Amino acid sequence: MSEDFLHYLWKYKLFSVLNVKSTLDENVQIIKSGSHNFNAGPDFLNAHIRINKHLWIGNVEIHLKSSDWYLHKHESDANYDAVILHVVWEHDANIYTKNNSLLPTVILKDIVDKNVLSNYMDLSTKTKSWIPCNKAISQIETFEFSNWKERLFFERLQRKSNEINSLLRASNENFEAVLFQLLAKNFGLKVNADAFLNLANSFDYSVLKKVSSNQQHLSALLFGQAGFLERNIENEYFKELKTEYLFLRKKFNLLPLPIHSFSFFRMRPSNFPTLRIAQLASLFSKHQNLFSKLMNLEKLNDYYTFFSIDVAPFWKTHFNFESNSKKTSKKLTNDFVDLLLVNTIIPLKFLYQRKKGVMLDHVSLSILKAIKPEKNTIISKFMRLEVPVDNAFDTQALLELKNNYCDKKRCLSCAVGLRFLKS
Repeated sequence: MSEDFLHYLWKYKLFSVLNVKSTLDENVQIIKSGSHNFNAGPDFLNAHIRINKHLWIGNVEIHLKSSDWYLHKHESDANYDAVILHVVWEHDANIYTKNNSLLPTVILKDIVDKNVLSNYMDLSTKTKSWIPCNKAISQIETFEFSNWKERLFFERLQRKSNEINSLLRASNENFEAVLFQLLAKNFGLKVNADAFLNLANSFDYSVLKKVSSNQQHLSALLFGQAGFLERNIENEYFKELKTEYLFLRKKFNLLPLPIHSFSFFRMRPSNFPTLRIAQLASLFSKHQNLFSKLMNLEKLNDYYTFFSIDVAPFWKTHFNFESNSKKTSKKLTNDFVDLLLVNTIIPLKFLYQRKKGVMLDHVSLSILKAIKPEKNTIISKFMRLEVPVDNAFDTQALLELKNNYCDKKRCLSCAVGLRFLKS
């Protein structure tokens, strides 16, 4: 049993309201439950309660046990002087007001709806289930679930934008610099994300701006800072990059990362960090003022075209500096661009528009809904529970649901959990 559950019972009156009695056998009529208070002070404010024939307007405090009033030292806190009703699960002590009158108390345990209690116990004791409402989630009405997913999506987007905002503050609100950091992290995927972010942070963004018009110079900067040019390899392209990097290193007083920062272990060649760095260099050398261009694109296919870049000729026959491979274009796939949109571009655009006092436009939402669903273990399990998953908008909402509601047992804050409790 938790106080959150008692708050939920009181808020939605999920108990027998027609014959509520206080511990003093007074008739209690709940006209208004009050406003749920999530800050310090009583749990519900400005409640309207009729006790016998008298109408009281004030606050309601809720506890598991009556004695919690004294345990929490409310008797010496002026914030609780206006409490007109004490609501508890178990009554184990009389509570007195400052004028030595007994505080009216209602015991929920005796009047709670048995089905609601049973459903709550079912949710709170399913420790082995993947999510507490395994069987119930597919039963929620489509309209209600759609509204809940929209709220979940924006909660996730808000949290991502807060993380981006901390990078912005550190860069003096330089959106171009932050875009480079975020894209670099995304190019590293999950395995090398931190290494790529460290690479982006290993030099000032102004250095990149000075060399980005030349693809080979930018490649030398990125490969050199990543530590890949610290060895001696007998091929002409490597030697050219190393010569250029030594010049840049001296000119800008650069310090490379350790080469072992990047992992190749159990990775597909198309995700090797060497190839991803080559693609990153191609992207930023092809597009100057990348941020402003990305903010103005309006269609998913426009993004696919924008990110259709050619790597340097050397990389069309290589995945690393040592070994030749079959000649391929090594272009960014649409699936990879989808990841960039979901994880970087749309969250950054959301923050950018918010700083301008504008909500995320319908264009970004329509793009998300046009992107195929993400593929991962969490989404696969939701699909096995017969939860509809149509696009990336859905998958982002479901990831938020699992990570920040189901895993944390926040069923009483979840539309699915509340619907199950009321069933």
